[in-house]
Amino acid sequence: MPLKKIAFKPGVNRENTRYTNEGGWYESDNIRFRQGTPEKIGGWTRISTTSFLGICRSLWNWVTLGGINLIGAGTNLKFYLAAGGAYNDITPFRNDVVLTNPFATVNLSTTVTVTDANGGYINGDFVTFYGATAVGGLTIFGEYQITTTGASTYTITATTAATSTTTGGGTVYALYQINVGPAYAVPLVGWGAGPWGGGPWGEGEASTDAVRLWSQQNYGEDLIFGPREGAIYYWDATSGFISNTFSATVATPTVITAATEYINGTPIRFAPDSGATLPLGITPGEIYYVRNVSGFTFNISLTFTGALIQVTGAAVGSVRILANAYNLADFGTATGVPTQQNYLLVSDVSRFVFAFGCNDYGATTVDPMLIRWSDQEDTYNWTPASTNQAGFLRLSRGSEIITAAQSRQEVLVWTDASLYSLQYVGAPIVWGSQLVGENISIVGQNAVAYANGVSYWMGKDKFYKYDGRTQTLNCDLRRYVFSDINTSQYAQVCSGTNEGFNEIWWFYCSANSTEIDRYVIYNYVENVWYYGNMARTAWLDSGLRNHPLAATYYNNLVNHEQGLDDNATATPLPITASIISAQFDLDDGHNFMFVWRVLPDITFEGSTAVSPGATMYLLPLKNSGSGYSVNTATNSNHSVANDSFASITRTATLPIEQFTGQVFTRVRGRQMSMKIESTALGVNWQLGAPRMDMRQDGRR
Repeated sequence: MPLKKIAFKPGVNRENTRYTNEGGWYESDNIRFRQGTPEKIGGWTRISTTSFLGICRSLWNWVTLGGINLIGAGTNLKFYLAAGGAYNDITPFRNDVVLTNPFATVNLSTTVTVTDANGGYINGDFVTFYGATAVGGLTIFGEYQITTTGASTYTITATTAATSTTTGGGTVYALYQINVGPAYAVPLVGWGAGPWGGGPWGEGEASTDAVRLWSQQNYGEDLIFGPREGAIYYWDATSGFISNTFSATVATPTVITAATEYINGTPIRFAPDSGATLPLGITPGEIYYVRNVSGFTFNISLTFTGALIQVTGAAVGSVRILANAYNLADFGTATGVPTQQNYLLVSDVSRFVFAFGCNDYGATTVDPMLIRWSDQEDTYNWTPASTNQAGFLRLSRGSEIITAAQSRQEVLVWTDASLYSLQYVGAPIVWGSQLVGENISIVGQNAVAYANGVSYWMGKDKFYKYDGRTQTLNCDLRRYVFSDINTSQYAQVCSGTNEGFNEIWWFYCSANSTEIDRYVIYNYVENVWYYGNMARTAWLDSGLRNHPLAATYYNNLVNHEQGLDDNATATPLPITASIISAQFDLDDGHNFMFVWRVLPDITFEGSTAVSPGATMYLLPLKNSGSGYSVNTATNSNHSVANDSFASITRTATLPIEQFTGQVFTRVRGRQMSMKIESTALGVNWQLGAPRMDMRQDGRR
């Protein structure tokens, strides 16, 4: 009989059985569809040989007026600005204290116990010490990570071992960064874990300690950011991301000459380098306010309207102004700034700063459905008045605001049960809200992606889109995704676009994993779905960069669609890319057919390997079914379903190389599945329409 052309429908469909989906694809990993046919996805390459601390959950990209391309990266431990291959730590500070002889050393041990009854720190926090004298042969200076041991003590690890068991350190200045957060949702049980009145009497109810999430957006060349349930922080690009040196004149009042410019009202902190001392009258880590700016010089005071500082002695050695971001509420002229928020956004043209799920005016507790915004073009003024456009509104549908996104001429706001549209209407209302979606769900803050005027997001049991009206997105992988997802780790879900290939990506945790290990992709131009296994904790597709950017569990960032291999680490690794078809009849479904020749139709264009290749597996079946009854070792990597089984007669393994025009084989069956797989470095492939030469071979 003539050659049979095997042409499959584009996309992967897991909503039916393998046989019902005849003519389609059923399994995939690290592939995509282009013009209806599958191909291997592009590789990824780390942007720097350095790494950061913690698991990154937020990425943002912008360019300063000086042309510096910056990436904001928020992890569960720190907040960084990536530039030029370096991850610059701008994590805000929470508190500064003065301690007396706080260190206790043990001979030959690197563990140092610190006594600080001030509290406020938790396990994993970071503290920076200044001014300590030697104790036990150690001089404790710089940043350390805390391991808590009690209500008023914790330990740090010194770089060298102590030479004696003693206590001391003299007068020590300790500067604590904001508390760290969990890398993933941590279940909490016992008294006080759940809401008041939840669960049976005497037993209580479980809850979770939420994963640390950040929101961030640039305000001009500056950055506004904050952790969920935390304060609003501001980083000023003019002061840079590296601590700046300064000098102070002994005068009345003191004049500070800095290496960069500051603006009136900016809260700053000073610190000495190792072996140096600040000018007498300036305390390490203390907040001072910039006053009377003139170019690179200014005065300082302890409060914005207080007396100007006068130092009585010059600095010794190198002294610096720290480059860490500051709490927006600490700015000298700030008024009404929320002290807590769940999500931040800067409106695109009108330049309002929004806080979603924040504390009300004069209150300290968070109202999860409250929206507040600053005055237009004024990040520091949040108090409504007849002379400004600061304001607020409270949404009614749902129990908490999950996230928000800038869309065309509107700001979209998702609660846990609805979707709202905010539109600028001018004073006195300023921003009006309209309900545009009800009875919906969303899994987390980072589950929304926006492409070509349409918002796409992952709900708790389906996918949605909003293009002027809210719609359920038809998904051929809905059952596959939502029947094997860790619902306690919904907040980890992250999404983003890959505009070069018209794709929306979602990354999530499978049911038995507390770390992200899966992805699902929707191609909105070809209207197809595909999926695979990959661990990415944050994603950003920016027009300011040549490649989509993603965060890995190697604590670094990688450019996607760059190269052909996995270059997330120093040693390149091959990307295993595969796709398995659904079952298809070889003839009319009841006759056995003998396949003796295959014309593979695979191109390896773009490969960098000397001899690129892939493997084609032919899986002929005696009977159709949703799973495989695997009897040979060569088939051990194929899926096995639990409902019904199809017996594979004999697997054919066909190596396909760059110039392979045909391959000969000997397999027999009524139905067949086909698998294409590549496992080598430097390989790129795209499958066309294979053809098979076969003849009838009986009915059993």
